[in-house]
Amino acid sequence: MSAVWTASRAAVKRRRLQTFVIGLVVLCSTTTVLLALALLTAASDPFDKAYAAQRGAHTTASFDTKKVSREQLARTARQAGVEAAAGPFGQAVVDIPKDWLWMAGGTLTVVGRADPAGPVDRIELLEGHWATAPGEIVVNWSVQGSPGPDLLGTQLKIPGGATLTVVGFAASMSKSASAWVSPEQMAALHPTSAQMLYRFTDSSTQAELSASLARATTGLPEDALTGTQTYLTLKQAFSALADSYLPFMTLFGVLGLLVSTLIVGNVVSGAVVSGYRHIGVLKALGFTPNQVVAVYLTMLSVPAVVGCVLGTLAGNALAGPILQVAFTGIDVGRASVAEINPWVSVACLLGMPALVLLAALVPALRARRLPAALAISAGGAPRTGRGLRVQKMLGATRLPRPVSLGLGQPFARPARTLLTLASIVLGVITVTLSTGLTSTLLAYGEIGREDGRARIHVTSEGSGNDRTPPRLGDAQIEERLRSLPGADGVRARALSQANMSGQTQPVFADFYRGDDSVYEHSIVKGRAPKAAGEIVAGPAFLTQRGLKLGDRVTLELNGRRITATVVGQLVEGNARALEATWESFTRLAPKAHATEYTVRLASGADAHAYAEAVTALDPALHASVLDSGNAGTATVVTFSTVFTTLLTLVASLGVFNTVLLNTRERRRDLGMLKSIGMTPRQVVVMTVTSVAGLGAAGGVLGIPLGIAAHRLIVDHVGVVDFPAYMKDVWHAPQLAAMLLVGVLIAVLGALVPARSAARMTIASVLHTE
Repeated sequence: MSAVWTASRAAVKRRRLQTFVIGLVVLCSTTTVLLALALLTAASDPFDKAYAAQRGAHTTASFDTKKVSREQLARTARQAGVEAAAGPFGQAVVDIPKDWLWMAGGTLTVVGRADPAGPVDRIELLEGHWATAPGEIVVNWSVQGSPGPDLLGTQLKIPGGATLTVVGFAASMSKSASAWVSPEQMAALHPTSAQMLYRFTDSSTQAELSASLARATTGLPEDALTGTQTYLTLKQAFSALADSYLPFMTLFGVLGLLVSTLIVGNVVSGAVVSGYRHIGVLKALGFTPNQVVAVYLTMLSVPAVVGCVLGTLAGNALAGPILQVAFTGIDVGRASVAEINPWVSVACLLGMPALVLLAALVPALRARRLPAALAISAGGAPRTGRGLRVQKMLGATRLPRPVSLGLGQPFARPARTLLTLASIVLGVITVTLSTGLTSTLLAYGEIGREDGRARIHVTSEGSGNDRTPPRLGDAQIEERLRSLPGADGVRARALSQANMSGQTQPVFADFYRGDDSVYEHSIVKGRAPKAAGEIVAGPAFLTQRGLKLGDRVTLELNGRRITATVVGQLVEGNARALEATWESFTRLAPKAHATEYTVRLASGADAHAYAEAVTALDPALHASVLDSGNAGTATVVTFSTVFTTLLTLVASLGVFNTVLLNTRERRRDLGMLKSIGMTPRQVVVMTVTSVAGLGAAGGVLGIPLGIAAHRLIVDHVGVVDFPAYMKDVWHAPQLAAMLLVGVLIAVLGALVPARSAARMTIASVLHTE
């Protein structure tokens, strides 16, 4: 083994470029696979662990206290199938002003609870203390956003004279309430509903949860139950963003893994062929066949292990920020999503080197069988008899001789040809996938900007300490904005935090009036809202609340209620926000006014001049030109472009090694062809043609697979539902270009060894004859 290590170390030092390429490919592949596995585990494990630790409720149920008594609700905890229960707790909806604790204003669901502990939904106190006396309130962190001790003491005036002081911030994985008060304070709020929290023995599916709740509420009046929320909805909200990235990350990770395996096999094959003389010398010195295999496996394992270790470290370093971005905006209390399960790193550290060695085993075994005399000679031509029938058929055609010879070469080495073809196919898949994703995301980023005109965003209230009210009223502001030169359309917006019947979490409602041309491209199903009581929302909002087109819900704001119908689904949207008409807003808040305006300018209008004109109307108006870019789109496009470039180069490198291997094996053939008059240019044509056909075949095979991969990704992005015109991005010119990608990969990989073969002299090749 000492001799094996010495020979392997010398080979590593002598083949520095080869060693670097292997290490780099393994590093990139390990990093990508680790990130994909980390995202997969982060989408479920942290939620399950945190939810179990806090004894989160499997079902949160609201009941009408006018139709059911507290004693009847207490008896439901003792029904069959109930593992544990908490409650009944008084529940009320209170109005909150705009900007209270930086909230949008609207309503807050408050529950009366004596302490944060209990058999179900153990609330985690983050700041301050629990509300134990009248006049105190604890706010859910997921509602407030980012708690701090400086916000303790903030007061909330309840209509009717009561004043509540914030004494603490807490987090509930069950999202059972937006805030909590003491039972005594809840009694003063005169609640009309009660809350029960259940954990059931059968809770794996929605059907089991529904059946368990039905058994628990047996004997209660039919209409006593006013709303429910299950933990499956919360879990889906937790992993919604991760699920949208998962197909993208996983597919590119698998592509990287496959390409890296193929390129390692090719590189090692090249190392064996380029080291024929070295192998012969080793065997002549007394190395056994097994020792020769050990030399080449050890030679490969050094850069593979180094690349794997560095890739694992890089993956762990990148996983934290990437996972934090993926889970941004998802309320999970203190559940950690940035920690990687140790088994992921262990699997990469053990699996990647094993995979690399497995890919290298076949060419290493070939080195084992190579006779010493043949290895020490000039290289050995390929065995006769392979592909002769194809060569004769091609020779009988009218094709130029270099072309017919080149097209027949792949049939002499079918296994190697399939390996090269696989590398080209994966390269074409990657380019096709990246092109499709780029086209889809560019179309997605242009929603609302299809006409190419500039948009101006105008706010009528300052930010931070600047709260100067405008001199002009809402209607006057909109009228002045329309009258300014260059304006082509104005859309007014008001945001309010409302309550939806049966939901403990508040929803953010955007109410619009004016220019509704934005809905022309943003509605993927149904239609735009046109009248009072019609709403639209994104796929995440509808999915997490179990809603679909045609469903009816009840919205509550400022003590008023309105029944609303879901009439459309947006391409995307906030998981906690819906959109409705201004008529709906005036029914809920008759004195409401808009605080934001979006102005669509006419073609050729000066956006900055318009913004300056808006500021001159009223010092309280703030105008800015909306950025035409999209950060998320730019990030994905950039990532896919970089990854595509990397994998295309790696695929070309695989072709490079294959062609180099073929030319080294056919040194005698090339010498004989040159001796009978073949020119260097004809040698280049013959060599390039030998893989150009494989490139065309790789394009034909890779294009449909790339299109299928593109559709797989865009159809499984949970937070976005792309319309058909964003998915159908393939046209004849693009498909023709994709077909040429395979040829381009093959030609780029073959040019350097082809030119090297063309410069080869007859004397250097045939000197051993």
